[in-house]
Amino acid sequence: MAGKKKKDRYAEAGVDIDAGNRFVQDIKPLVRTTFKPGVITNIGGFAGLFSLNLQNIQKPILLASTDGVGTKLKVAFMMDKHDTVGIDLVAMCVNDIMVQGATPLFMLDYFATGKLHVTKAVEVIKGIVSGCQEAECSLIGGETAEMPDFYPEGEYDLAGFVVGIADNSQIIDGSEIAVGNHLIGIASSGLHSNGYSLARRILFDRLKMSVHDYVEDFGRTLGEELLEPTKIFVRTVKNLTREFRILGMAHITGGGLIDNVPRILPEQCKAVINPSSWTPPPIFQFLQSCGKLSSLEMMRTFNNGIGLVMVVNKDNSEEIVSRLKATGQDAYHLGVVDSRDDKEQSIQFVR
Repeated sequence: MAGKKKKDRYAEAGVDIDAGNRFVQDIKPLVRTTFKPGVITNIGGFAGLFSLNLQNIQKPILLASTDGVGTKLKVAFMMDKHDTVGIDLVAMCVNDIMVQGATPLFMLDYFATGKLHVTKAVEVIKGIVSGCQEAECSLIGGETAEMPDFYPEGEYDLAGFVVGIADNSQIIDGSEIAVGNHLIGIASSGLHSNGYSLARRILFDRLKMSVHDYVEDFGRTLGEELLEPTKIFVRTVKNLTREFRILGMAHITGGGLIDNVPRILPEQCKAVINPSSWTPPPIFQFLQSCGKLSSLEMMRTFNNGIGLVMVVNKDNSEEIVSRLKATGQDAYHLGVVDSRDDKEQSIQFVR
């Protein structure tokens, strides 16, 4: 009787343990679909267990990353659509370790909310599962935190944590990049998961638009455009690295091309990029025009249609672009790597 009373009082305080247990049971069959050899655990334990197969890896290096979805979640709340932001969560994590040569192994998620709505939370997990399947990554655990009075009603936050592996000889750190190398860009699927605080300010605060407004330029509603999931590049890169040596890669997230490409360049090098070598999706022109943003603001806030930049040897660039296009990826010759003196920026835009 005392146990029952304590349970009810905790529920009255805003934490429903029974709802949490139902949630775990509901997602178990979904999560199992992501399991690959190495997973030796089940959902609901205190820790996720993963066995490493190191037969083909001489000097194993573990790579890890963590990220979230950002204020793109606000659009999901406005649309009451929750089955895609989990894809964004996976993408933001796995793309960051993939650019350094890692194969994703497993992922953990953190879902926090004021009151757990099981049906809505299951939709979120469906997106995470879909992203993990695309990234060939196992979802082996996570945390569901119900925190009354901490989040507005109906809202939640997401964080993800991924671990991958690579042989030391396969690590891609940009150290081999040299003058004369070519820069190849792979198209993004839209805004991905960056710049939404500015985008929302322009679209919803200044223009007073609704997520349900149909926009001719996009061929769909504003909400559908904004919720387009972040592209996961794992399979694309894995296929390329089987045949080609990739010298460096940059995942274009917050900071855009301006901040992310220089992160992989040696100090004596700069990236010379021609912005006319690709055409950004209409959402970027829409935001720039309506928000009266300069080209510099656009390049530093958004990905502007480029989700991934690869640095490759000049002799391989044509074939790599052809391979990418053959697999359905829009790919572009962005520019070259050139020498840089101490007074120059690490990235230069030319026409």
